[in-house]
Amino acid sequence: MHGKDLTTTGPTELSEDDARAELARLAKVLSAANMAYHRDDAPEMSDAEYDALKTRNRAIEAQFPYLKRSDSPSDQVGAAPSEAFSKITHAVRMLSLSNAFNDEDIAKFDTRIRRYLGLSETAPLAFTAEPKIDGLSLSLRYEKGRLVQAATRGDGEVGENVTANALPIDDVPGDVSGAPDEMEIRGEVYMSHVDFEALNARQDAAGGKTFANPRNAAAGSLRQLDAAITRSRPLKFLAYAWGELSAPLAETQMGAIHRMAEMGFQTNPLTKRCNGVDAMLHHYRSIEQARVKLGYDIDGVVYKVDDLALQGRLGFRSTTPRWATAHKFPAELAWTRLEAIDIQVGRTGALSPVARLTPVTVGGVDVTNATLHNGLHCRTRCQGQSHS
Repeated sequence: MHGKDLTTTGPTELSEDDARAELARLAKVLSAANMAYHRDDAPEMSDAEYDALKTRNRAIEAQFPYLKRSDSPSDQVGAAPSEAFSKITHAVRMLSLSNAFNDEDIAKFDTRIRRYLGLSETAPLAFTAEPKIDGLSLSLRYEKGRLVQAATRGDGEVGENVTANALPIDDVPGDVSGAPDEMEIRGEVYMSHVDFEALNARQDAAGGKTFANPRNAAAGSLRQLDAAITRSRPLKFLAYAWGELSAPLAETQMGAIHRMAEMGFQTNPLTKRCNGVDAMLHHYRSIEQARVKLGYDIDGVVYKVDDLALQGRLGFRSTTPRWATAHKFPAELAWTRLEAIDIQVGRTGALSPVARLTPVTVGGVDVTNATLHNGLHCRTRCQGQSHS
């Protein structure tokens, strides 16, 4: 296998030793990517590349299940919280979502749920569909209607205490009426395009740090050690989920969203109840078409089983709920000029051509080089782009 590029070798073509080495490489690369994205707010790779690496890791684990590592990226959510903040242990874990990339994946998602629940192909089964906001996950804990703490997702088990920074956000109510005695509302902190551009202009004029994209700006602003800096930043919050509750919000996902809106939380008006796969895909395409006019970044559509009793029956995998998935948008494309090609020598002696590009902005990120494969395909490596 000397000289063979393992990064482009299919899982079924790997020997056991090669598979073990590739799983070790992927664990290292994905762990670093998670830390850069979730903890440092400085992502190192694009959504598409991150998703591709996670998919490859799962495929190799499926081919060689006995080689699955104790630190497998398949079992990780987010990243360990920063030591700069005090810690909050989530009463209910904050998990990630499985990903879907095409219509067939959504049909399979529906089939898996029906099979698990023992439902026929024609039995009614409703889902909600909502835009997947590209921001930073936040959990808000209320006791007797008053906000008592706010935490980032962290590694899903333990998050960072950002209570002082969340309180000034206009969309985060300090007090709510009609709420259960104990209630955790979860959602996304984000920044609109207009506010992002204005913030970068102010930062540039003051000689300060500018941000690559709104997600980085929102995450970096919320996770400031000086709450006064956070107060000066135009952050927004959309609620779409919950954690620990002393009493149910409703009997359905859609009903719970309406309940949160009644309590004063901002919810996404594009969230819709869909009866079946065709309706879900239709709403996905309508959101995709409206994407450029929304005024904030989204990277897909999230589907959830609407009936909360069915959600309870479906339960969870190790890091994701069975009753939800994220239908990601296709990777953004852009044209640029190839300036030069350098040759890099890999660990095994394999030669990999690297394209040097005229910088081009894709999703708010400056892409300057790309790893080439077989002279036909490229995998971008860029600074500051996000993944989920």
